[in-house]
Amino acid sequence: MGWATFAIFVLGIANFAMGKAVFESGHPLFARLPHSSQLLSRRASFFTEFVVLCLALALSVEGWPGLALAYAGYTALNALATWLVLTGRL
Repeated sequence: MGWATFAIFVLGIANFAMGKAVFESGHPLFARLPHSSQLLSRRASFFTEFVVLCLALALSVEGWPGLALAYAGYTALNALATWLVLTGRL
């Protein structure tokens, strides 16, 4: 396993943790949704995150180490959005 694959894996864990934190934050936007919609949006979000992570890992293993930088940028944007939601700025 190369450094890019390891970096993407660690960043993927961070992305899942940020997603969980947002969904468990009790943000008013989620509170207004019916329970079934909350469950569906959570599952869709985690499924999408899983697909993106799997594709990034697969490409990095196949010789695209630069993809780790792109995935790091994606994680940075995700962190910014998470910060905005958790601090009540959004």
